[in-house]
Amino acid sequence: MADPTAAGGGAPNLEPHNPEPVGLQSNLARRVMAALVLAPLAIAAAWFGGWFWAILVTLTVVGLFGEWMMIVNNLRPSALMWGFLALAAAGLAAAVGHWEIANLSIALGLFAMFLFSAPNLRAWSAVGLGYTAAALFACILLRRDPTHGFVALIFVLLVVWITDILGYFVGRGVGGPKLWVRVSPKKTWSGAIGGVVGSLLFSGAFAAAGYGKLGPLLLLGTVISVISQFGDLFESALKRQFGVKDSSQIIPGHGGLLDRLDGFMAAIIVAAVIGY
Repeated sequence: MADPTAAGGGAPNLEPHNPEPVGLQSNLARRVMAALVLAPLAIAAAWFGGWFWAILVTLTVVGLFGEWMMIVNNLRPSALMWGFLALAAAGLAAAVGHWEIANLSIALGLFAMFLFSAPNLRAWSAVGLGYTAAALFACILLRRDPTHGFVALIFVLLVVWITDILGYFVGRGVGGPKLWVRVSPKKTWSGAIGGVVGSLLFSGAFAAAGYGKLGPLLLLGTVISVISQFGDLFESALKRQFGVKDSSQIIPGHGGLLDRLDGFMAAIIVAAVIGY
């Protein structure tokens, strides 16, 4: 994922908290190994849907919120506990279609963020809870469609993965002008464009396989690809703001859940809005 180490522009030049793995090949091997484990798990849970998908998404979102709170340095037990409880209750309520309870749970969680957080961290903590809750609701809503839910979810997942993979390899292979040096010094315009082109090719193949019309799928694939890259940059900017390199080290070669799913979170929220 993006490397948010400092690159001038007025922000402090902080050293990363977690040094990168030694050697590009070692890091790539870890990425591949992690993907081979996590991708089938995500696809299988999406296929079964229902409680399988809801539980996986809820547990993941709880982890994402915990990493967000670590990044913004809000580790007050009361704030963490109420945030975790709010997301868990919202996920369970959404799984059985009780959206009023799900919304109330998040509303109470947001209140707790302001009640139990330090004054300078209240807004950051509330944004983290709101953002992760939006991703939670989007994942469950999109999959609940009995006709197109699984296909739509897989389309978003694959577009984000293809954008990320091609962006990584094209960016390293072609290089060129940087996309946003202050936020992510390693990202290039060539990688960003390569990711969008990959999403267009995949969207065309998806249409050719009979899963939708070519024009709308090309447009949707482009939007999701671009939004996923904005989600990546958003997380990079957050980490740079707080002088953090990785959200955690839970996934070998990737860092944390937030490092791996930053683009997907933004993409799935936008996809759910478009779908509904």
